[in-house]
Amino acid sequence: MAVGAGTLLIQDQVTAAMDSGAVFGVSPGMTDALCNAVHKANFPFLPGGSSVSEFMTNHEAGFSIQKFFPAESSGGIHFLKSLLSPLSRITFCPTGGINQTNALSYLSLPNVIAVGGSWFVDIERIKNRDWAKISHDSRKFLDMIVTCKTTD
Repeated sequence: MAVGAGTLLIQDQVTAAMDSGAVFGVSPGMTDALCNAVHKANFPFLPGGSSVSEFMTNHEAGFSIQKFFPAESSGGIHFLKSLLSPLSRITFCPTGGINQTNALSYLSLPNVIAVGGSWFVDIERIKNRDWAKISHDSRKFLDMIVTCKTTD
């Protein structure tokens, strides 16, 4: 398992994440200072954005895989489809509003490499320490993805 850290917003959080053993970081956006910090530390990073300009800026900074956040409220699947041609060198990990109902639709897009969601690890399950249910639902979703990929 590879453990990542998010939501990284400032340089000190990048350092803290690395010191804690995280092997990558994630952010909903990108600033010049954050970009400089991850490049200086050679820390694998998934910067976020929700507009064409943000994605282009992140790509210029060397990030060909980016987080699309908040995906659903920023145009969702239709927006990502519209980026297929003009931003063909960028792949996305949409988060924000992703759930078991729409995740497979996102994953079917050629410019989507992964999705992020927390529907199966909600705060009540964590408070109740319901690790078995979280594990069960995670495996169930993974099986659903694998089944869809092998039948395509």
